Amino acid sequence: MKRLILCVLTLTLAIAASAQPCCGEQKQKNIQPPFLKPGDKIAIISPSYTCNRTAVDTAAIVLREWGYEPVLGANIDSLYRGKYAGTAEQRLADLRAAIEDPEIKAIICSRGGYGTIHLADMMDCSEFAYDPKWLVGFSDITTLLAMETCGGVMGIHGTIGSYIAKFHGTDSSSVILKDLLEGTVPEYELPSTPLNMPGEGTGMLVGGNICTITPLLGSAADPTLEGDLIIFIEEVEESYHNIDRLFNMLILSGAMDRCKGVILGQFSDCGADLEWDSVEQMLCSYLEGRGIPVICGFPAGHDHPNLPLIMGAQTTIKVTENKSTITFDVKGRKKKVYAN
Repeated sequence: MKRLILCVLTLTLAIAASAQPCCGEQKQKNIQPPFLKPGDKIAIISPSYTCNRTAVDTAAIVLREWGYEPVLGANIDSLYRGKYAGTAEQRLADLRAAIEDPEIKAIICSRGGYGTIHLADMMDCSEFAYDPKWLVGFSDITTLLAMETCGGVMGIHGTIGSYIAKFHGTDSSSVILKDLLEGTVPEYELPSTPLNMPGEGTGMLVGGNICTITPLLGSAADPTLEGDLIIFIEEVEESYHNIDRLFNMLILSGAMDRCKGVILGQFSDCGADLEWDSVEQMLCSYLEGRGIPVICGFPAGHDHPNLPLIMGAQTTIKVTENKSTITFDVKGRKKKVYAN
């Protein structure tokens, strides 16, 4: 019965989507999932690489200490081809089970790695709207966040289960995530940096790990196809020339033509094989003259802290000579966070 209802909903959403504005016009705002209440269930799943079971169990302990009931994916202990947390079908089954269970109010991915791209062609993005809930992760989870955005639902680019376990939920990344899940929406303020570009822009926040988002360009899971955008990117252990190639793919796709602002996150351990002082300097060379604000050095990505960003939300960034701010058009209690 659940599957029948889901199929009907998927068809309904598909028909509705056909009546939406075409690319280049502002799309409707994405659905904001409900915030959590004490006792709610949170799923922990591994849609990419497998995660150490001790880390999964510790993350579950932390969620209990936060006042929630953790629910582990049925295939959390699966191992396929040496690294994957099960076959693509098993990983998809855990994701779908979490989406379809009305008692589960959020989904936290145990880790990233690689493998979510296998799921992009196995499910319709509109499935995320079956029962809207917060999906949390980063790195390879960028694919699922993009799919959720395309499905019309907000998600959270933020820390994962293994890091919640590592810091036992007491680090700033985990604390701000917990606050956000419970209804306290961060409003970030950052000090200025020499490479920042002044201005103000508003659009739907999209992006994440640049190696993960660019393969989705032009696909049904591409969140950059329409409307005004704020684009966020980060990367780890990639060469400058490959990041250059991927960023040019964003430009060639037309995504940058719809971009009203850019947030550059962390570029960790990236190989300087081109004569630039930093990845940020290289990317800013392409952004000069576009007349849009650019924030460099936002603490999100593969370093610590990894502060949560609300993907799919209408987001405003403002850059002045003295500071930068990021605000989200999300209903909830507002709290200023100084992201130094």
